[in-house]
Amino acid sequence: MSAGATPLEALDPARRKSQLRRAIVASAVGTSIEWYDFYLYGSAAVLVFPHKFFPASDPFTGALLSYSTYFVGFVSRPIGAAIFGHYGDRLGRKISLIATLMLMGLATAGIGLVPGYDQIGIWGAVLLTFGRLLQGIGVGGEWGGSVLLAAEWSEKKHRGFVTSWPHIGAPVGLVLANGALALASYVSTEQGFLDWAWRLPFVASVVLIAIGLYIRTGVEETPSFQKMKDDGAVSKAPVPEAIRGHWRPVLLVMFLRTSQQTAFFIFTNYILSYGTQALGLARGTILGYVSGAALLSIVTVPYFGWLSDRIGRRRITAIGCGVMLVFPFVWFGLLNTREAGLVFLAILLSMPVHDMQYGPQAALIAESFPSRVRYTGASLGYQLASITAGGPAPIVALFLYQTYGTSTAIAVYLAITAVISLACVWMLPSGQYEEL
Repeated sequence: MSAGATPLEALDPARRKSQLRRAIVASAVGTSIEWYDFYLYGSAAVLVFPHKFFPASDPFTGALLSYSTYFVGFVSRPIGAAIFGHYGDRLGRKISLIATLMLMGLATAGIGLVPGYDQIGIWGAVLLTFGRLLQGIGVGGEWGGSVLLAAEWSEKKHRGFVTSWPHIGAPVGLVLANGALALASYVSTEQGFLDWAWRLPFVASVVLIAIGLYIRTGVEETPSFQKMKDDGAVSKAPVPEAIRGHWRPVLLVMFLRTSQQTAFFIFTNYILSYGTQALGLARGTILGYVSGAALLSIVTVPYFGWLSDRIGRRRITAIGCGVMLVFPFVWFGLLNTREAGLVFLAILLSMPVHDMQYGPQAALIAESFPSRVRYTGASLGYQLASITAGGPAPIVALFLYQTYGTSTAIAVYLAITAVISLACVWMLPSGQYEEL
């Protein structure tokens, strides 16, 4: 290695370029599959589980109980971040990514086989919750590894764009999940969908996992981790080291994600409940609108990542927070017209507005931690927001609408989260570890 060269720069350019392409594909495909599994549960929690696992409850209580099992997946995400962060910083990024994919696939297929309330009573909800717990652990370890695999194979000048590709896994997974449920709904009757057809997309996860594993096994370990391993500089206890030495960026990353996480799960999950119950629209219509918005997000996520390489990650994120102060009021205003074109426009616009924060986020967070604890520190901060923001979001929205009877209360809630994130954008000491 030449003096001053990074581990990445010391490699043959052709090999570096080839591995970068593989890392981007492996990260994007892998996260797409994992988010398919995760969002499949979220959609089913609105459309199926209240009827299948909580049939004795009134609609509001059934939805609340179903959302509670959904929330378990968010609570367990920081656990996954700690577990796989430890092994990702000790043994390597690649091995952790393979393990998270396998765990997620097995958990999702298992959920599709859980008997309903009419067969085993409350034990169905118990098994459902356990499966969701395992899903959360898997996805909690996935993000850090997929982002770092892309980040540590990329140059600083392209890192915002490159690390945004794992983030397209969220909209791709959402499209796949909603599409799979829509297809299951199309090929069956209403009762058939609730009886058996909803299970097919869950069991089909096994096929997707096999594809993801095949792709991920072809990527080499990242140069920065390999150098740490060769130099004997690997952390022996990444979790305690990250918490003791980097607790401030961990907490700031958690609160930085408040607006993006809250908005995403209201825009993509709560809208299924609000659209069908408050607006009276058909389930398939709302699923189609949300899928259309997610398709647009596949373009806007990498666009805002690319833009962050040119005008700065903080600036793009801050603008996104500022727009989120106003947009929720516009969003609900359009939705409440109940006019198909305006409802579709509201849902379509929601994702680019969200993506202004989401696109640059991976690079912004990765550059806030040193190599020794980057997997652990970035994952913990990222996934703790699942407890404070993403997980509670549909439950809080449901409660606010039930309590106040108006969507304005939910819009105010979203605006408050934007203020919190905006403050953290400027407080986060990003860029301290730009040379990965």
